Amino acid sequence: MTRLICTANRGFSVYAMEELKRLFAGFSLQFRQLAAGEIFMMEADTGREEALLAIRGREPIFLRHVQPIDKALPIRGNADDLQALSELVRNARLRGEGKTVAVHLRRADGTRYPYSAADTKAVVDAVLAETGSEPAVQSPELILSLYAGEEELYAGWGTPEEQLSDWPGGAIRFQREEGQISRAKFKLLEAERAFKLHLADFRSALDIGAAPGGWTSLLLERGLKVTAVDPAELHASLAGHPRLTYMNKNASEVKFKPASFDLLVCDMSWSPMLMVKLVLELEAALAGGAAAIITVKLMHKKPLQTIRDVIAKLETVFELRKAKQLFHNRDEITIYLVKR
Repeated sequence: MTRLICTANRGFSVYAMEELKRLFAGFSLQFRQLAAGEIFMMEADTGREEALLAIRGREPIFLRHVQPIDKALPIRGNADDLQALSELVRNARLRGEGKTVAVHLRRADGTRYPYSAADTKAVVDAVLAETGSEPAVQSPELILSLYAGEEELYAGWGTPEEQLSDWPGGAIRFQREEGQISRAKFKLLEAERAFKLHLADFRSALDIGAAPGGWTSLLLERGLKVTAVDPAELHASLAGHPRLTYMNKNASEVKFKPASFDLLVCDMSWSPMLMVKLVLELEAALAGGAAAIITVKLMHKKPLQTIRDVIAKLETVFELRKAKQLFHNRDEITIYLVKR
């Protein structure tokens, strides 16, 4: 029996559970909510490594983070909790020996566990150093993930790839910059990481539904030439940028020479199928092998069916590389495609 702590964006855990049921069809699964609508425990009658490999192989759209449960410690609400955790890490010394190890702690509302993430990390880092591991904050080789429930402290080891993220709970945080146009920029920054892209590798981008310009600003920062299309105005800070062409029109009204762009991005608050129609009408403007990063608004009660319908239409022209509900998505997902 394998136990995993699974995390989705708030309100979307039911869809992550549905995806996991389909992924592990034929296996016995049980689910228990740990934080309503967001964090849940999955028990599966399959091996730990097999379960993690299956999730990585067909990564669910709505599953943001997964933590194996290698050990559950009773929470006593005093210093005994840190003592027991320290002994657990010492006894597992071979897991992290010679590796860089990050310690991530999340706390449930109402937990009796009395220590903060910083205090816990300070103690565990000292033990890791004793056992031949190198405590790390960024780019760890291994992560010790801890989840303090109401009565138990769940501990699990895994690589960032196995846990689907190198951030606690998959909650990727970016620092807001002075003069930043909008928080939408964070979505594209996260997409770049999640899809293992380097935006600076592209040459010329088409941003449809660009206003006020959060995605356009990031693409310009990465050195691309950008054509931004929107009937609404772009932020004043973008005016006159030498690599920006702004078209104050609806995207359905514009025409471009064939193969003008090697990247298309779209973050519009449109119905999913209208967005698909617009993207397909513009596909001739994309070079062969061009990438597309598109958000799909989940405006209906059946998001999994909406996603299947959208992807089926887009796959007439594009190859789907990945679909994911990112931490910075709200009632939407982000998809990454490549033109055939």
